[in-house]
Amino acid sequence: MKEIVRIVEVFEQIDFTKRKAALATVVWVEGSSYRRPGARMLITDDGRWEGAISGGCLEGDALRKARQVMLDGAPIVVTYDTMDDGANSFGVGLGCNGIIDILIEPIDPNDDQNPVALLKEFTQKRDVRVLATVINSDEASTLKPGHRFVLTEEATNSIPNWLAPTMHQVLRSGKPLTQSYAVATGYADMFLERIDPGIELVIFGAGYDVIPVAKLARDLGWQVTVTDDCIAHLSPKRFPVATCVLYADREAVLDQLTITNRTAAVLMSHNFHYDKAVLQALLATDVPYIGMLGPRKRFDKMQAEFKKDGYQFSEMSLNRVHAPIGLDMGAETPDEIALSIMAEIKAFFTNGSGGFLKDKDGPIHERLVRAHTAFASSGN
Repeated sequence: MKEIVRIVEVFEQIDFTKRKAALATVVWVEGSSYRRPGARMLITDDGRWEGAISGGCLEGDALRKARQVMLDGAPIVVTYDTMDDGANSFGVGLGCNGIIDILIEPIDPNDDQNPVALLKEFTQKRDVRVLATVINSDEASTLKPGHRFVLTEEATNSIPNWLAPTMHQVLRSGKPLTQSYAVATGYADMFLERIDPGIELVIFGAGYDVIPVAKLARDLGWQVTVTDDCIAHLSPKRFPVATCVLYADREAVLDQLTITNRTAAVLMSHNFHYDKAVLQALLATDVPYIGMLGPRKRFDKMQAEFKKDGYQFSEMSLNRVHAPIGLDMGAETPDEIALSIMAEIKAFFTNGSGGFLKDKDGPIHERLVRAHTAFASSGN
């Protein structure tokens, strides 16, 4: 999300009376690669770029090819093979052991459906959506490289019947897919990806140790809300990076917040009664992740008081609470604790184990499969 936002910001600063631009997107990876499908890089004809499609080894060559794309006005797909260090033409031993396909397409700023315009719409609406991009097609096809279909949770209009099932599959799984389609009008290779608006972090409490948590979360591109019922703690100077700073009573704070399936609630007030009141309210919502600073016995005491007061929460509901919050990484200082908290939240939302990668069997990332599917259809 952060990279997309930055690409949009840079794009809007370009003077298109003097400059041209192209967008490079990773659309396929076989084997290993530093960046995964969906990684993007905005390039201008003066040699500048924003974003990245690799760890730095492919950008220079992609820049040269992008200049030609800007001149020709037609998209291309470039394949980089880093399987054989001795045979690659980049002059360095890349060691990535992968094959990467990059779609490089020119950008027409006057086309409201250009790829960056679609990304801008995404950043404004902050919805979950699937983009299906034509990356190759034959001359008979009416689907030309660079053409896109967009699927959101609310809108399914203008998507061909032969494409809709796969787009819904990607919407559910979140896994990118490169697939070939054969229709009556010809064939097309499509790259399908889900883009998500990122994690929405809500921090309850505004002490000094919240400052590095909010900063690190914003560095990751997350939305950050800091709330407390002590207005003295909520000076904007303390949290200049926060998306929202909210003063609200502990009993009514959730009335002013929107909880989604991407919300992570973190209790850091160091006030037992405040955290207990907020936790009681959160357990009545569908927030997927609740983290609480402090020892386990603090959470146990809250549960005992809930029972005493007649509040019953299911085991499934209580399992959403991570107390104490964070991964076990020996954190001591506020900055280290912030890192521990962010790492656990990230692992939770991506189903990561939070362990050492050296102990993981097999590749770091799940291997992708290029699918070949034929459909007999004349359009929708």
